[in-house]
Amino acid sequence: MHGDHATFGQNPNETERLLASHGEMNEMADLNPRREIEDSLSRSESGYTEEQSRAEISGTSSSQMPFMNVNEDHVAYKVYKRRWFGLIQLVLLNIVVSWDWLSFSAVADTAATYFSTTASIINWLSTAFLFAFVVAAPLTFYTLHTGGPRLAIIASSIFIFVGNWLRYGGTRCSPPSFPLTMAGQILIGFAQPFVLSAPTRYSDLWFSPRGRVSATALASLANPFGGALGQLINPFLAPNPGSIPNMTLYVALISSVATIPSFFIPSKPPTPSSPSTTHPRPSIRHTLKLLLSNTTCYLLFLPFATYVGLFNSASSLLSQFFSPYGFSDSESGIAGALLILVGLVAAAISSPLIDRSKAYLPFIKILAPVIALSYLAFVWAPGTRSLAAPYVILSVVGAASFSLLPVALEWLVEVTFPAGPEASSTIFWAGGQLFGGVFIVISDALKAGADADPPFHMRKALIFQAVVAMAVMPAALALGWIGGGVRTGRLELDKGTRVVVVEEES
Repeated sequence: MHGDHATFGQNPNETERLLASHGEMNEMADLNPRREIEDSLSRSESGYTEEQSRAEISGTSSSQMPFMNVNEDHVAYKVYKRRWFGLIQLVLLNIVVSWDWLSFSAVADTAATYFSTTASIINWLSTAFLFAFVVAAPLTFYTLHTGGPRLAIIASSIFIFVGNWLRYGGTRCSPPSFPLTMAGQILIGFAQPFVLSAPTRYSDLWFSPRGRVSATALASLANPFGGALGQLINPFLAPNPGSIPNMTLYVALISSVATIPSFFIPSKPPTPSSPSTTHPRPSIRHTLKLLLSNTTCYLLFLPFATYVGLFNSASSLLSQFFSPYGFSDSESGIAGALLILVGLVAAAISSPLIDRSKAYLPFIKILAPVIALSYLAFVWAPGTRSLAAPYVILSVVGAASFSLLPVALEWLVEVTFPAGPEASSTIFWAGGQLFGGVFIVISDALKAGADADPPFHMRKALIFQAVVAMAVMPAALALGWIGGGVRTGRLELDKGTRVVVVEEES
């Protein structure tokens, strides 16, 4: 991160002057960026021209200046339209990697017949994928810390490409090779942390404070959207065991095409997007020390990792929750799609509001109980044997979970600043994937036998989910009360100067 500081060419004395003005300037949220910049430029044309002249004398173009002095009171930090290219690529990769994850879970019974095994063994394709995330997490942290989002995106693309074609090869063998399919699934599991942990780092690097929550939400929530596509589409791609190879082929083709743009995204913006992006970041060792000594970090980790783990577990096992009660794979797929699509809509509404209000902590404390109580209500939903109760409850779970996720990630960056966003994001996501894998194993062990009523029901697993969800809720409610006051370091730094965002054509 020290390298980023040097690359931007930030003048240390200028930075100190800017940060010293904290408390004398208005908050950024009170500005109208477009009007401010137009008025300021018209009033200070000669001053800006003088800045350009100094840049030309020093051999630096005005577009490469870290910021421009619009007038005595304003500093304009630039964001570039090219930032959307990298963000869209993060969205695409998160979609396909999650679609890959649930490829076989969405058709567990069909896939079990094709591979001549059981649904419990097919579950290990999802479980191994989640555990692979944990194994790759340290390399992900190092890659994002030293190489930035672009290198992480390229690494993920390579794993996705190779893993998908290994899976296809496994389904095309005669007889089908489950070990080869599993090897491909694990490689795709290695790909996921590189793109799932990258959004906070990418939004911190490329976006202004007004857009970070929305950017993080867009990239992060694309991951469960891919899961929704898998739950909804794969049952139609594989209506019978013989169509499993074709289903795997179609998913491999889509995933391969999605990886191509990764090699063409820029590594970083020409100039910083806000004062906090010029702030030197600690080393990896110091970053870990900062996180381990932060009480708030522990309090937030418990509900975050648990609720992500429960979501992953439920997404993998939905068809097995419902099938004992007479629901079809298609109806289970619709339930999974509602869980995710309603959540996306809710997050699309809430994220811009949080971007403006910065009310991170109250939002977290409201949504955590909603999630816990929804898992409690879901215990009885499949047993109603009607679609209404499961669909409504899963929609509430999705809306609350998806709205909470980007807010928790961005608030985490604030309370752990100056630690890099990639550190806390990678650790928290790894915890969620680890818990998800463990929850799948436990839930599968709690499945009823053939002599139960109905056979193979998972009522005990649903009770287990509810108990865990309720148990971690107090940790979320204790945020801000235990461990002393909560500071938002990055926000405070960014409010140290009046920021005007200039939209560039390039």
